[in-house]
Amino acid sequence: MYKLYTTQVLAKGGRNGHVKSSDGLFEVEFRKPKEMGGVGSAANPEQLFAAAWGACYLGALSSVAQLEGIDASAANVTIEVSINQNRKSFKLSAKLDVHVPNTPKFEAQKLAEKAHKLCLYSKATRKNIDVQITAI
Repeated sequence: MYKLYTTQVLAKGGRNGHVKSSDGLFEVEFRKPKEMGGVGSAANPEQLFAAAWGACYLGALSSVAQLEGIDASAANVTIEVSINQNRKSFKLSAKLDVHVPNTPKFEAQKLAEKAHKLCLYSKATRKNIDVQITAI
């Protein structure tokens, strides 16, 4: 396998910490969400995960749509990432609401599912977390 790209991020302090990319282009403070007993007021890892997944997913959706002859340039996806607790165990789950303007819902659903098979973040989460994909 040939590496196309590698990035490096230094993380300190965990959920109440700081992350910064080695090239200095990306730097974020983290705070535990209020819903989890934190102070909030800053980003958290789940927000960054959802943002990165959304960007990757839309790239995959664009590729799939182009092959199908569908213009998905105005498509968007809302990604919800949840932390779930079962006794002392924690697990992520996700919901992707995909909107492809001017495309019938059944066609958009097919595109959304094909994009989920192609997207690198979707592949990384497959069989690891529960994911619901819905064309809206």
